[in-house]
Amino acid sequence: MLIECDPNGDFILDSSELAKRFGLSLADLRRHMRHGAVVSTVEIGTAEHAGTKRVSLRLGNRLWRAVLNEDNEVQQEQMTVFRGKTSGPRPR
Repeated sequence: MLIECDPNGDFILDSSELAKRFGLSLADLRRHMRHGAVVSTVEIGTAEHAGTKRVSLRLGNRLWRAVLNEDNEVQQEQMTVFRGKTSGPRPR
């Protein structure tokens, strides 16, 4: 995935690639973005992680994360789907 950094330091991600990661059509992803349902964070690595960044995007119960190197190239990425909390064993 191509991730660019604009002059303000903001990251620019390819919407069509993100839609694929979230299992959505491009139109659905853009609709979620317009409604503010996609939340993003960027963490800057320190100490032994200096020079790296972790970009996270959350949509509902799905979280996509990518670790970038100094050149903003994706070194690893993962998609996590969170399950709802239950107070006991799940019914069958």
